[in-house]
Amino acid sequence: MKFGISTFVTDDGIGPADLGRAIEERGFDALMIAEHTHIPASRESAYPGGGDLPAPYFKTLDPFVTLGAAAVATERIQLVTGIALLIQRDPIVTAKEAATIDLISGGRFVFGVGAGWNLEEMRNHGTDPKTRGKLLDERIEAIKALWTDEPAEYHGEFVDFDPVHLRPKPVRRPHPPIFVGGDSAATERRVIRHGAGWIANPLPVERLAARISSMREAAGREVPVAMFGTPVDPDRWHAYQELGIETLGLMLPSVPRDESLKLLDEFAEAVSRFERG
Repeated sequence: MKFGISTFVTDDGIGPADLGRAIEERGFDALMIAEHTHIPASRESAYPGGGDLPAPYFKTLDPFVTLGAAAVATERIQLVTGIALLIQRDPIVTAKEAATIDLISGGRFVFGVGAGWNLEEMRNHGTDPKTRGKLLDERIEAIKALWTDEPAEYHGEFVDFDPVHLRPKPVRRPHPPIFVGGDSAATERRVIRHGAGWIANPLPVERLAARISSMREAAGREVPVAMFGTPVDPDRWHAYQELGIETLGLMLPSVPRDESLKLLDEFAEAVSRFERG
């Protein structure tokens, strides 16, 4: 099992280049970045975690620019969108941005995607919440076509374009790994449909076990699983390891540089003790 860092990179926290270097220097394997383009002033959509929406949601940097900065400051770590809200993104622009990060990083980009939960946010992008699942499927398929075909075309209900040329192509072939976020039967179907992995939240172990088992049985393969927002709790790490989760993204609070580095030191020591048994 590998350990990475998941976080909301914000305008008042540690910068992406410093963060990437610090993660790599401490032996972590991945940087996983959350996305919100904006937060509507309306609080119609309740925060899934309960209570008030945490402050970092209002201040996130763009994940692709963030990972691009981290890419040029590092040599080894995986660079993960955890998750990109693809229902709010143009698929052609996103395909180019993601392939560019994969190119400049030497093939280290991982494409985590999802439909999101904030209905007002997606409506601001012209997305109908009722059809966001089908829109997400089409945009995933269109991006895969843009990454792999030359020229590429796609014809769906929501995404439709005639043959086009798009460069760069990703370094990793046939394309960067795709992971789908969510926790529902629709998430399972989407993982299977796209030959993808699953990005989980730190759900109760029994719920994770049931979801992973169902997903792998339906897919007929060992669906790779990563986790965003993992607590620094070695007892839970043991349970996640038994479930076959491949990468745990330990949750780093969105705090300034010096505090971030101190926390990363503590996280690295906890991982070292865990690995020593």
